Amino acid sequence: MNDRHSFEMTDEMQQAMETAKRQGLQKDLRALAASIRVAAEGRYDDADTGWRSGVEWTLLWIENTASQLTDGRP
Repeated sequence: MNDRHSFEMTDEMQQAMETAKRQGLQKDLRALAASIRVAAEGRYDDADTGWRSGVEWTLLWIENTASQLTDGRP
């Protein structure tokens, strides 16, 4: 790389980049959960309770995963 265009990435820049990645993934996971919820609500009222429990478990897992991406991080 040309010396005129090289730069050193600071720790702060690296941290900001990682935070942006986590927040982007968090947003995508929550959008996925919302899409699943909308698709499932009222659509399968006659479905067995196991199916509904599975959907609810999946939604909780997605939300917990999304929350862990930023818990305790700047």
